[in-house]
Amino acid sequence: MNFDFNDEQRAIKEAAREMLSSRYPLAEVRRLAEDERGFTDEQWAQLTELGWPGIFVPERLGGQGLGIVELVILQEELGYALAPTPFFSNLCAGLVLQGAGEEEQQERWLRPLAAGERRGTLAVQDEDGGEWLQGTSLVAEDSKLSGTKVAVPDAESADFIIVAARGRPHLVEAGAEGLTITPTPGIDPTRKLYSVRLDGVEAQPLSSEGPELQRARDAIPTALAAESTGVAQRAMEMAVEYAKERKQFDRPIGSYQAVSHRCADMLLEVEGARSTTYYAAWALDHEPETAPLAASMAKAYASEAGWRVTASSLQVHGGIGFTWEHDLHFFLKRAKANAHAFGDSRTHRARVAELVGL
Repeated sequence: MNFDFNDEQRAIKEAAREMLSSRYPLAEVRRLAEDERGFTDEQWAQLTELGWPGIFVPERLGGQGLGIVELVILQEELGYALAPTPFFSNLCAGLVLQGAGEEEQQERWLRPLAAGERRGTLAVQDEDGGEWLQGTSLVAEDSKLSGTKVAVPDAESADFIIVAARGRPHLVEAGAEGLTITPTPGIDPTRKLYSVRLDGVEAQPLSSEGPELQRARDAIPTALAAESTGVAQRAMEMAVEYAKERKQFDRPIGSYQAVSHRCADMLLEVEGARSTTYYAAWALDHEPETAPLAASMAKAYASEAGWRVTASSLQVHGGIGFTWEHDLHFFLKRAKANAHAFGDSRTHRARVAELVGL
């Protein structure tokens, strides 16, 4: 079996690395972290020109018609660059709409999403703690929603919000009567979060449970695992570079076993996260019967690896790594936030145990 990328996948990865490194230097990431919106329309237009919003959308709906593997390639590079962009929140909405939307709904919302003309986001976390994997407490009554969702990424700039409700997701248009969106502070300043309150908001029900919706539910944590892998890769590289340059007693600190062994452990964690994530992506594209297990394994492993690697990188950097002036804390915060989004490692390990019959 060939585990390498094909020519098209390598081209996607190389183009993404080149574009993101030029558009999102860490100075720009820091600037956008302090910006109220967190991204610019010009930056979004640049991603749209490359066709990224529609990379997973079928060609019949204006997308590129590629798979989850290609989407994961992009997500890893976005994590590596720590790019402040609504790409992830948009893909979450797109995957659910692709998996559960009626044909008319897909034409109205998914086609312009693929073209970058409209953006969506996904609201799953209930105010009382319930969420999509464990069962949301929000119930739709006569296609009207009442309740509060928290930690909704990029909600204020989205054209529509897909809301997880018991039985089936619902689509809510921006500006709907009874919809209130409030900025909320989060641990990761590079991804803006909002509280979404719904007071009898008119919503469009999507399809109920089915294999296509389940695929979306597994693809989303897999995409987030890929982002955490990219974050960990960049943090590891920062640690290795610092260990080569920083000297103690006229020797690079990387020559000491306490530091070199820590860097080796970081590499082990990163490669493990990458392997499980790409296997999950492959399963989603080619072996759907194993995808739920693979997706939860990837999210559980990458969630913990992302945090451990960034924390280890901070230890290698020593005192300078703890300062606000150093950029490492942005990676550490993204890793920690990703670890809890769409099911933490404990939730996904429990799901793995259930799926294998333990």
